[in-house]
Amino acid sequence: MKQLTSFRADFTASLVVFLVAVPLCVGVAVASGVPAELGLVTGIVGGLLTGLLPGSSLQVSGPAAGLTVLVFEAVKEYGVGTLGALVLAAGALQLAMGALKLGRWFRAISVAVVQGMLAGIGLVLIAGQLYALTDAKAPGSGLANIGSLPGLVADTVRSQTALSAFAIGAGTIAVLVLWPRWRRAARILPAPLAAVALATTAVWALDLPVARVEVSGLLDAIQPPGLADLGRLADIGVIGTVLAFALIASAESLFSAAAVDRLHDGPKTDYDKELMAQGAGNAVCGVLGALPMTAVIVRSAANVHAGARTKASRVLHGVWLLVFAAAFPAALGVVPLAALAGVLVYSGCKLIPVRSLRPLWREHRGEAVVLLVTAIAIVTVNMFEGVLIGLLMAVVKTAWETSHVHLEVDTPADEDEPVLVRAVGNATFLRLPKILDQLDALPADRDVRLDLSGLRHLDHACGAALTNWEEQHRRSRRTVELVS
Repeated sequence: MKQLTSFRADFTASLVVFLVAVPLCVGVAVASGVPAELGLVTGIVGGLLTGLLPGSSLQVSGPAAGLTVLVFEAVKEYGVGTLGALVLAAGALQLAMGALKLGRWFRAISVAVVQGMLAGIGLVLIAGQLYALTDAKAPGSGLANIGSLPGLVADTVRSQTALSAFAIGAGTIAVLVLWPRWRRAARILPAPLAAVALATTAVWALDLPVARVEVSGLLDAIQPPGLADLGRLADIGVIGTVLAFALIASAESLFSAAAVDRLHDGPKTDYDKELMAQGAGNAVCGVLGALPMTAVIVRSAANVHAGARTKASRVLHGVWLLVFAAAFPAALGVVPLAALAGVLVYSGCKLIPVRSLRPLWREHRGEAVVLLVTAIAIVTVNMFEGVLIGLLMAVVKTAWETSHVHLEVDTPADEDEPVLVRAVGNATFLRLPKILDQLDALPADRDVRLDLSGLRHLDHACGAALTNWEEQHRRSRRTVELVS
């Protein structure tokens, strides 16, 4: 009886997750510059394969908005054919990291870097999808998209077709914001599906001349990588993209797992096994030429809130996606692109931690700076280098905060007595200018007794600088006594 009750809960939850997943899978695929069906393929693999594997019992995997920008840039640079090779290599790397028990170490990544990464992705995603919101083509990079927004506004105002598409997209965003407040309806139909369904109905009823999703068929969309595509994995640029895929997908999945664990009282995530499950899923997606996958917090939270008990709910959601993709692919052809753009603009906004930024600035200003620098770097440079800049900033911030050093100076009234200076803390090169300034400020005509026994750490740069200061002090015929 208990198993029957559990299955009923999982069955209901799987339908909810399926309804949430369909518009997101299609929207992420279209925004990534690949056929819409490939988004469904990734969702299917995330349910049927990753859903069966051990790791996290309730979080749901599929294509995510967090990788949209990176995938779009990769497809633009290397082509759709090479995408499968990139995803396959990223999956193999995730499998290796999981086998080496590196999954738990992803929890050591600064939360500010991850939030900054998601914020930067959100900003780039919004800037790009604002063009799709009016059936226009985005210029390209994040900065170019942002810089061309005034021109987009002017072009939209002058075009009736663009205004129609914008009305559909803006209406979709409005439904996404307002639908959850109608709790009775939201329990029956998830907001993303309701928004896309209403937008599609409006386009059909009013016969609006807006762009719709291009449908090629599930089997036609699947393009396994060829030998030439696999051969490109030796290129330096391709290696960087693979690393970005693997690291960002892994970090997002494992941070999502930590968030999902806080939502339920069931078995908690085994991070190494979950990393291997994500790697296996991405390897299969790569073989099928589909999008990379991550664990997606929106679908995972919907799964938990719908009452899921076991991993059966996420496996069943993959079954429903497969049935939909196989039996009703033509249904995608009536969906307006502007509605999917509205879904992604809304998703991009959710990636930006607006509410938490102000308290973070008040309580942990250094973390807030890391977050902002990471986000700005992603927008102005690119995804991979932006994340590296954020990680470097986090390391520098931590080194700065842990390198506190304080000089306690005692100047006796008797001028024949030496000035007593005691150094306390961690003396590193980051604090070297402060240390030398304080030593140079000591009375020029007094002997000095410098006590270093209170230092917990003295790096080579500080040690060499103190030795040079001692020699200079003695050349001026003053006595310096070092106590260590």
